Order: sequence, then C-alpha cells, then structure tokens
Amino acid sequence: MILSQIEAAAERIAGHAVRTPLLNAPLLDRIAGRRVFVKAECLQKTGSFKYRGARSAVSALEPELRKKGVIAFSSGNHAQGVACASAEMGAPAVIVMPSDAPRLKIDNTKAYGAEVILYDRETEDRDAIGAELAETRGLSLIKPFDNEMVIAGQGTTGLEIAQQAAEADVEASSVLVCCGGGGLTSGIALALAGVAPNLKVRPVEPQGFDDVTRSLAVGAPQTNNRMGGSICDAILTPSPGKLTFPILKAHCGPGLIVSDDEALRAMALALRYLKIVLEPGGAVALASALFHDHGTDDIIAVATGGNADAAMIEKALASMDETS
Repeated sequence: MILSQIEAAAERIAGHAVRTPLLNAPLLDRIAGRRVFVKAECLQKTGSFKYRGARSAVSALEPELRKKGVIAFSSGNHAQGVACASAEMGAPAVIVMPSDAPRLKIDNTKAYGAEVILYDRETEDRDAIGAELAETRGLSLIKPFDNEMVIAGQGTTGLEIAQQAAEADVEASSVLVCCGGGGLTSGIALALAGVAPNLKVRPVEPQGFDDVTRSLAVGAPQTNNRMGGSICDAILTPSPGKLTFPILKAHCGPGLIVSDDEALRAMALALRYLKIVLEPGGAVALASALFHDHGTDDIIAVATGGNADAAMIEKALASMDETS
C-alpha cells in the first residue's frame, strides 16, 4: 500500500466521517508524568474508527457490486461501521458476529438495518462463514482489517493526527494505538511514515492476546492460544493480518501490553477528565500512556471506540473506587 491510497480514501469519506478532536487534560498529564493527547475516535460516527474503513471500502465498490450487497464479520465495531456505511449508500449488509459480542453492539448493528448472523468464536471460523455466505449470495466481503480500502480508510486517522499534532506543537511523539488485527495501526503507521515521520506508532494489546507484540518481537506472525476471556472484545483477533503485518513490521515500534484492570481504570479516567465514554478495547492505548513508563516525551493515544454498555461503564467506575 502507498500513501496516495490513504489520501484518496480521505477524499471519498470527506463530509461523512467526523474529524475527531485531539484532546488533552492537565490532570491526565499529571497522572502520566508527561503530556498525553487523546485522539477521540470514540466520537466517530457509529462510536469507533471503524466507520472510516467501512465507508472507504463500500464507496470504492463498483455500483453494481454495491447494489448486490456486502458482508462483514466483526465483534461489533466493524459491524456497525459497515452497516451504517452500507445503509447510507443503499447497499444491503449481512454481518457475521460472535454470539458473545456485547448486546449493545448486536442491537446497534441491527438498528442500522443489517442482517446479523451469530456464531461461536471458540468453535467456529468466522472467515469460513463469511466466505461461504459471500459466495452463495453474491456479496462483496469487507474484512475488518485485511482489506486495502479498509486500511486506507483507517489511515485517514493518521492524516488527522499529523495535522492536529502540529497544531498542538507536538514535534515528536509515540502514537499508541489499540490493536487487534492491525488495520487501524497499520493505516496510521503508513500515513505518519509519509507525512509525519517523527510520530512513531506503537501497537497496544490486552494481556494474553498480544499476538502483534510477539509477532513484531520475532519478525513473523504469531497466533493467540484462545479467542475469549478478556473484556477487550473489540481487539481480540487470532493473529495479525496478512496485509497488515508487513506494514506493522516496517513502520511500528515494539508492541505494548496492558491488563484488563488498567483498561477499566483508563475508561474511568477518560470519563472523569475528558468527558468521553470508552469501551475496554478502545482504552488500552490510553491505559499504556497513563500507567506505563514512556519517559517524559509527549504521548498521543488513540481512543478507538466508545461502544460500552451501562454495566461496563459501572464496572470501570467501580475499579477507580477500589484503587482510590
């Protein structure tokens, strides 16, 4: 992939995707011991960055293919992004979702008008299910991260970060990105390598699901031993993508790992000091920025999603009460 694909995606999604803010709160800076800026993709349409890639991919389809419909598989954020983008462009959408996905995400995906098909992520292969449905129904498969137009759409986040960092007088920084299959991380890394090379991307993952971190350490794709057991459902994937890993390897620094408890605390602090709602998987980058040593340099953390239900928000707030 090349930078021009990301710039073309930015043109296609302009006027549809939100240019999300880069936020800062002095009290978060005090906790971290450095300036921390938060790219609030939780304020993106559908509540996560996934809308960018979905709109990019659906809009890139030939009109006749778009009319036949699209299919995607997702634990919820890509599902909602594809469902919303498809509805906006008049394309039928079928979404394959794990049965243990948060009810809020399943309900929202249906509300956008998509047909939802549930599967067991521990015993069934979502790729196989999606491929079969795509073939039998004549649908265009939009993968959550291993799709060039999706990566290009996610990379538009990086173009915005470069502009906003310059406006905030951030000349050099680590850019921490919540990472699952690597679509957003690789897109941002590719964009920043082209327009702001002093901003270096580092993927952040939940403890026990650190396939990207291990893959970068050994230089070859690694696989997680399990697919469930973390509250960070949005970023639980088996391994880095075939398209994304070479980009991650070429442009990212070493991976970072945080615990579920740290993600919950980051959620609570984001709500308290930034007034934004994050889901656990969307908070791991902020958790690393706040609770792990990154020296004294500025940090940019991408808050990737905010589709948390009331029970999870209450759990996050309770975690702060327990540690305060």
